Amino acid sequence: MADRFSVRHQPGFTAIAATCFVLLYFPIVVLVVYAFNAATSTSAWGGLSLKWFVSAWNNDAVIEASIRSLQIGAVAAILSTAVATMAALATTRTPPYPGLTFKYAAINQPLMVPEIVTGVALLIFFSRIKIFTGYTGLGYLIAAHTAFCIPFAYLPIRARLESMDLTLERAAADLYATPWKTFRRVTLPLLWPAILAGLMLAFVISLDDVVITEFVKSGGQDTLPTYMLGQIRRGITPEINAISTVFLLLSVAIVTLFFFMSRKRE
Repeated sequence: MADRFSVRHQPGFTAIAATCFVLLYFPIVVLVVYAFNAATSTSAWGGLSLKWFVSAWNNDAVIEASIRSLQIGAVAAILSTAVATMAALATTRTPPYPGLTFKYAAINQPLMVPEIVTGVALLIFFSRIKIFTGYTGLGYLIAAHTAFCIPFAYLPIRARLESMDLTLERAAADLYATPWKTFRRVTLPLLWPAILAGLMLAFVISLDDVVITEFVKSGGQDTLPTYMLGQIRRGITPEINAISTVFLLLSVAIVTLFFFMSRKRE
């Protein structure tokens, strides 16, 4: 019998994998290292210092943009995950029927359409609403981020539902449990790791978004990514590195928390 094919045993795999990891992580390492640079240049090393973290902490514009990003990201992640959970249940706990594939495509539309197209469409749509209502608050950004994050939360939740054994749900139904009680007592505990994964992914995607935010936001509604983009246009300082490092640590903390929570749940 011929040996089973394994890409790891192909010539050059190790070198290609190592090159990809270096290209992926080396720029991040450089960014973090230069966040502690005492010099004002991002190309010359001037010794170790925490002054850029202090500078960012004392920068009111950075704090305001960070709080706004966290608020939008948290609300958008919760809303998009709730909608994605309902959509995943509706598209997996039903026999196949004509139009189901179209619903899959409609839910995942933000993944297939270029983000710039989505941004322009939302700009035109929301501009009409702003004219009619006079409202220019953060609701537009929250709605845009929620719609954009739904497929990111939907995919892991749907994958979990499709791999779940239906025996327990059928047993609950045989014992006269209502659909809501079956979901709350059986489906939700089994689905919880995927919901956490979708929530985390949606939050990170919202936190990171630039294109849609640039098109939808009103004056004075900069999120941290759009603020950093504006600062880079004026000149790069290690303060940008310090801000990026803090959010990198935040992302790592979220992933670590999710890992331990899902492990405990399993």
